This record gives sequence, C-alpha cells and structure tokens, in this order.
Amino acid sequence: MTCFADQPAGGGRGSERRLIRRFNRKGKKKKNKSRKRQQTEMATGVDQAVGLSLVVFSLLLFTYYSVWVIVLPFVDNDHLLHKYFLPREYSVILPGVAAVILLLCIGAFTAVIMWKNRKPKKVD
Repeated sequence: MTCFADQPAGGGRGSERRLIRRFNRKGKKKKNKSRKRQQTEMATGVDQAVGLSLVVFSLLLFTYYSVWVIVLPFVDNDHLLHKYFLPREYSVILPGVAAVILLLCIGAFTAVIMWKNRKPKKVD
C-alpha cells in the first residue's frame, strides 16, 4: 500500500480514491484500455467483401501490366496475344496519368484537411 500524507492511519481506501480523482481532474486523463477494446469491432461481411474485391482487382491489374510490359516485348508482333493488350506506348502513359491523378487527390485531401483545421486570426 502506498503512503499518502492525508491518508488515515488505518489505511482507508477512501482517501486514496479522493487523491486519484483529484489527480485526474488536474489534466491527466485516465487510460481506460478496456473501454477501447469494447469499442473496436470486427470487420463486417461487406467490409471483407470490399477488401477481397480490392485485393483481387489489384492482383489482376498487376498481372496484366506485368505481362504487358515484361512478357509482350519478347513475343512476335503477329502473335494472338498482342490482340488483348494496348500498344506499348500506353504502358508508360497510363501509369503516368494515374500517378498525376493520385497526387492531385492527395493534394486536394491535404488542402481540405488544412482548411478545416485552420485557426482564425486573432484581432488585436
């Protein structure tokens, strides 16, 4: 048991609780880990389906692009495989356009967050 100055000689718990409450009121927040554990939830079926579809789409896109960029240059131009892919020039243009769009979205998101969190100017 800890020793506090205003604790009664009998070691009562009441004064300890008062000190803890007083300490918590001065700016220190209690950390209630059990409450955080209760608030977290498992992913729902819809969340899992969306996640799985994103993974499958990403794998298909990666496989298509890899075959297009790595395998197709070594295949003859009159082969049937060339019918399923765009011309090679697009293998550089499309990822470049996607990167520009991604950077624009990130910049717009950052601008919106900064705009919402700005503090008003103090008038003197």
